[in-house]
Amino acid sequence: MRTPAKLDELDLAILDAMHAYQKAGILELSRRTKVARATVQARINRMEESGVIASYDPQLDVTAAGFDVQAFVTLEIAQGALDAVSAELAAIPGVLEAYATTGSGDVLCRIGADSHAGLQAVLLSIDRTGSVVRSHSVIVLSTVVARRTMPLLHTLTPTGTAKAPAYREQR
Repeated sequence: MRTPAKLDELDLAILDAMHAYQKAGILELSRRTKVARATVQARINRMEESGVIASYDPQLDVTAAGFDVQAFVTLEIAQGALDAVSAELAAIPGVLEAYATTGSGDVLCRIGADSHAGLQAVLLSIDRTGSVVRSHSVIVLSTVVARRTMPLLHTLTPTGTAKAPAYREQR
């Protein structure tokens, strides 16, 4: 397991700016945080290397793309079949996410489809895999809290004040 990165106030400010201005480059992030461009670049590089910044993939809304039927599916799988079910689920395009879990089920999936008939087809594909013993699904009616990360990161106690003098002075 990876050692958690130690984030300070400047790291959080850079991440905030990256979320607020998603198309901003290093120079714009530097202006927004009032820190030297090289400092912002070094901080971003460090957060990439530590895995805090995991990707620059665009956040896609499958509902806007026409896949407005979604469900969560809890799977009970055969004993020791986690690797097999991982490969089987990855081969089904309607499976958007899947997580190994504790509790009554073994895997929790989020699936998407363009219609109820499409949803049924995805569910049948999942049930046909050799590793799934039983499944239980619930249809998503609406999003109450969208996927987010920054509120959780802001609960961290920053590791200290930033070393960048300009950033310290603006506080």
